[in-house]
Parts: sequence; structure tokens; C-alpha cells
Amino acid sequence: MKIALLKSKLHRVRCTRKELAYEGSLAVDRGLMDAAGLLPFERIEVFNVTNGERWSTYIIPSETPGEVALNGAAARKGEVGDELIVVSYAWVDPSHPQLETRIVLVDETNRIREVRTYRAGEHGSSLSG
Repeated sequence: MKIALLKSKLHRVRCTRKELAYEGSLAVDRGLMDAAGLLPFERIEVFNVTNGERWSTYIIPSETPGEVALNGAAARKGEVGDELIVVSYAWVDPSHPQLETRIVLVDETNRIREVRTYRAGEHGSSLSG
């Protein structure tokens, strides 16, 4: 048996752009992706804090600093300025989780303020960044 544990989280990033006429996905500043340990085309869940919408999609890197863009059908799920939470999960063996969770906190322009790391099975955290 395996369980899904939180692997990566971008906490309260702001939507900076939306483009309905696009093939789909969420485009995110490559630096934010790297800080959270998110890979291009990785499946993600997106929670729109502003309006309550939730959906699954995949993430693609943007070379524009601070960009978080709703593309394709996701462009109907929010507006520029909305606060979003972006998460990904990893399937692990619960007896040997071997997972480091990264949570990225940002400022109002999507610049990294802090990166928190947690190890599966631990209650405390180690802070970096």
C-alpha cells in the first residue's frame, strides 16, 4: 500500500496573467518551481483562495519573474490578482516515507520570502532560504 503525501506547495501566489486561447496548464516562474521542487509537466492541484475554485492540471515553467498564469480552460477559474495555492503530492510507502516536503511562501509580487522544508514523519520543520 502507498499513501499520497504533500510534496510541494506554492502558498498564496497571485495570478498575474490569464490566456484562454492557450493549450492549457498553469505557467509559473521557473524560480518558484525550482524552490518548490516542481517539475515541468508535473500534475498539480490548484486551489483559488479568492473564489474557492479547485482543479487539477499540469505545470509549465515561465521565464518571466513572478509570473503565475492561468492558461486554457483554467483561465475561466480565476482572475488576475486572485490568490492561489498550488500543490503536488507523491505516493510513498507509509512505513518508509522518505519524502521532503517544500512549502514556498511569497510576497505580494510572487517573490520568495521563505522556503520551509519538512521531512515525512516529523512534526517539526527545518527552515531554509
